[in-house]
Amino acid sequence: MDDISNNRRIAKNTLLLYFRMLVQMLVSLYTSRVVLSTLGIADFGIYNVVGGVVAMFSFINNAMASSSQRYLTFELGRGNHSRLHSAFCTSVNIHLLISIIILFFSQTIGLWFLNSYMVIPVARFDAAIWVFQMSVLSTVFAMLAIPFIATIVAHEKMSAFAYISIFEVLMKLVIVYILWVSEIDKLKLYSILMFCVQLLVCLIYRTYCKKNFAECKYELIYDKQLFREMSGFASWNLWGSMSAVAFTQGLNILLNLFFGPVVNAARAIAVQVQNAIQGFVSNFQMAINPQITKKYAMGDMEQMHSLVFASGRYSFFLLFLFALPIFIEINPVLVFWLGIVPDHTVGFVRLILCIMLVDTLANPLIVAAQATGRIKVYQSVVGGLLLLIVPVAYVVLKMGGDPESVFWVHFIVAVLAQLVRLLMIRPMIGLSLRRYFFEVIMKVVTVAIVSSAFPFLLHGVLSEGFFAFLLVCVVSFCSVLSTIFMLGLSGRERKLVVEKLFLLRQKVIRR
Repeated sequence: MDDISNNRRIAKNTLLLYFRMLVQMLVSLYTSRVVLSTLGIADFGIYNVVGGVVAMFSFINNAMASSSQRYLTFELGRGNHSRLHSAFCTSVNIHLLISIIILFFSQTIGLWFLNSYMVIPVARFDAAIWVFQMSVLSTVFAMLAIPFIATIVAHEKMSAFAYISIFEVLMKLVIVYILWVSEIDKLKLYSILMFCVQLLVCLIYRTYCKKNFAECKYELIYDKQLFREMSGFASWNLWGSMSAVAFTQGLNILLNLFFGPVVNAARAIAVQVQNAIQGFVSNFQMAINPQITKKYAMGDMEQMHSLVFASGRYSFFLLFLFALPIFIEINPVLVFWLGIVPDHTVGFVRLILCIMLVDTLANPLIVAAQATGRIKVYQSVVGGLLLLIVPVAYVVLKMGGDPESVFWVHFIVAVLAQLVRLLMIRPMIGLSLRRYFFEVIMKVVTVAIVSSAFPFLLHGVLSEGFFAFLLVCVVSFCSVLSTIFMLGLSGRERKLVVEKLFLLRQKVIRR
């Protein structure tokens, strides 16, 4: 019954996170358009360039969130409430320290760089300072909110996380209205209001956690050993995050140096497509990740391995369900969306989709490695391997490679990194490589090959047009779903799906 309860919780949390993602996506599409027209191109550009300090620190937030969530989830899984309270207080202390460091460097090096090097119209420099300071404060409060968000995720209270996130995006709709009716300097007002939303959200997370979780009553606790453990874990996570940022931005710079800004525009479009699709998988993984850590903390390695295998398979299937029709029909999609499609965009999107399919298998292994707490060697090796993408891509470009070649390099290194992860994680959690190969690799490869055959054949024989586009997308969707059911699921999983569909049918009939 415990496993059934866990599965129901994962399913419920996944649906809540999808609802959150849908609301965020719709509001973001609307607000970005209105904010651009309200601020104007110049002020919108100033906000994004100067306010980029938030994006610059995002990799720190990600690393710290992983660290806090791992330790809180681990102690929650063990049922050690005293240690859980210490882990929360230590997490708050670490984030306070990082916030002070961010404030120091932003008010020294940050202001110096803003004054000395950034190209901003003199008439708008005062507004740019406001944007900078509000962005710094927003970053600080986003950092201070991390221990509370990590606690909510560790307890798997995704309903609270989803509703607070939806409240945040709805507040941004209110900001759009205030901007529209206000006569105050709109750039200054926008930066102040965005900070106020971040402050309010941080306070809501804090209030919710203090009310619902006993461990969130902060005390000035200094556990030297725990502080060292969590700081070290976060530092090595930070190395992994920095590696990802380095090769991502490094490839962007290489494309600019060798081919110019037009190719950068093509990559930016491909990344937007990537982000849109990635949300469908990341929400499912966010719902299942705490269970992987808890099973490790409880010493239930068999269930942990089953969750790692299931997370890898289901994540791949979910991504492939959307990736296949986009891969095949990306050209008409881009033409409809953009009108004019920059050269290389189609190739970039297809290669990025392939990289995403490899990376989606990596997430459960990464979570499993983090659950052990022993990530120093793992992050050093895998992070170092990923950093090779940029120098190898540079050599390929110097040898005459085309823009797509950098993504081929990325894809090959991603496959190698996945093999290295498996070899390193096997002794860490006692993972069976043979079982992983047959339960994950064989199933996802089989589903990918078999389900792709007919849609590609159909695409090849049909002439271009809306009907052909619609037919290929529908056939792709049905082909992937049917192949997953027949070849991707185990007999027990197929039986469970049939039972759920039968119960759903009975409910519909009764109504």
